[in-house]
Amino acid sequence: MSQTSKQYLSDQYQAIYQDFRWAVPTRFNIAKVCGERWAHDTRRASKVAIYYEGTGIAPQQLDYKALWDLSLRLAGWLAAQGVGPGDRVAIVLPQRPETAMAHLACYILGAVAVPLSMLFGEEALLYRLQNSTVMAAITDDEGEQRLQALRKEVHCLGSIVSVGPRFPSQRFMAILWAQAPVRAIHDTLAEDPALLIYTSGTTGPPKGASIPHRAMIGNLSGFVASQNWFPHQARCFWSPADWAWTGGLWDALLPTLYFGESILGYQGRFSPEMAFRLLSEYKVSHTFLFPTALKAMMKYDPNPMQHRDMRALRGIMSAGEFVGDVVAQYCAEGLGVMVNEMFGQTEMNYVVGNSFQRWPVRLGSMGRPYPGHRVSVIDDEGRELPAGETGEVAVHRKDIHEHLDPVFFLEYWKNPEGTQKKFTGDWCRTGDLARRDEAGYLWYEGRADDVFKSAGYRIGPSEIENCLLKHAAVANVAVVPKPDAERGNLVKAYVVLAEGQQASEALTAALQDHVRQRLAPYEYPKEIEYIDALPMTTSGKIQRHILRKQEEARARRK
Repeated sequence: MSQTSKQYLSDQYQAIYQDFRWAVPTRFNIAKVCGERWAHDTRRASKVAIYYEGTGIAPQQLDYKALWDLSLRLAGWLAAQGVGPGDRVAIVLPQRPETAMAHLACYILGAVAVPLSMLFGEEALLYRLQNSTVMAAITDDEGEQRLQALRKEVHCLGSIVSVGPRFPSQRFMAILWAQAPVRAIHDTLAEDPALLIYTSGTTGPPKGASIPHRAMIGNLSGFVASQNWFPHQARCFWSPADWAWTGGLWDALLPTLYFGESILGYQGRFSPEMAFRLLSEYKVSHTFLFPTALKAMMKYDPNPMQHRDMRALRGIMSAGEFVGDVVAQYCAEGLGVMVNEMFGQTEMNYVVGNSFQRWPVRLGSMGRPYPGHRVSVIDDEGRELPAGETGEVAVHRKDIHEHLDPVFFLEYWKNPEGTQKKFTGDWCRTGDLARRDEAGYLWYEGRADDVFKSAGYRIGPSEIENCLLKHAAVANVAVVPKPDAERGNLVKAYVVLAEGQQASEALTAALQDHVRQRLAPYEYPKEIEYIDALPMTTSGKIQRHILRKQEEARARRK
């Protein structure tokens, strides 16, 4: 029996959801559960923790004992620079072994890791460094040059250490081996901050979400479920998600280390060809792939199982954007595993999704609340809405047993007003719109600020985008409102064409007709503009607000 057919055997959701209980100790440290316990386990110490390769970088690996020993020495170096409990340390690194070491080193000291993307420009990097008041930084040679250039404006930044361009770097290793390792992990409370992760800032300046150690536990039920009961049949985890973001840290690196399994770090640009090679060569069993990545893979190879070895694959999770039934069908038929869509935010990650081996997947839905999370759809006043009505997705501070949910962030750093606005009573708002059906599945309607009205009709972009993606000529698409004096707004689509396709009036008419025949008459795009690439966040989300503002600016110039 194929994996994709197992979803229909039984629906175990209610039993799992009702029986689930949180077990959160008073004192808890991520470094202890992700590093120390495996280094001291005779069966796991020699197990590969991190496989590593990249563009121009030969394959290498690091076992759990070596990872822990080096993390203790890096913690010793940080301590020698004056870093202690609560101090912020910038980690400006791509996917590589030292990134994991840097995180563990911070947690060992009770310090707060501030992961920052290598893709950040000068202004974005400067804002986060100043706002977080970091006192040390761990980066590579490229990052060191950028940080040194900003040093005069970041007065709090003290020591900077570069790990070098390759792993292992002789210079960096010399620094570590000359440094005495820390002897004991700082005795942190589960409630103590571990991470400061900046949101993508779609409106206003980015907000730093302070994440406690207990959030590691809060993430696990969703991670396990979305990866088909990980670590069952686990061999190697891989995701192109940047380890500087929630998707790379909480959805890939840290939970894989928590279970003592192997993860692959790849340093280089994503491409479908590269993705298929890594999945096959490393016998990847579990992966997190953005819808954007899956779309690119789908267009590159519609039938990969016919000529690629994908037999090890056991779990695919996707998040960051609406998956849609086109991509879901491709995963089931092309990759041999039904995709488990997941929904969450930096502030409370991994709260809704699917687990196709334990409960049925309804294609196109976001899934159901994961065990331990009470999730609903609420109105502006914080009242729960009945099934079928659209409202804002929100997560309650307490689970169905009235126990505190450990998944929540602590606060927005230096932003009490922003923290207060995030909550309505005990409901934490997501800013995403959805409706709930009678069985508890959530159906995504778009970001609250993405939904618009045209001629009196309320329109969400996701359904139209999903429809257009079904056309062979479309590689990717974003739908936004175009201001119009008569209708208020027109539906406009920005389309990235598939390889070999060319823009034309005939193609535009064909795409419009494609939507008109499948959706409501008012939903077809009155205008289509072809572009080479959509504006995306570094975490893989389409930045519709940029296109929306572009349309507003164009309208003002007329």
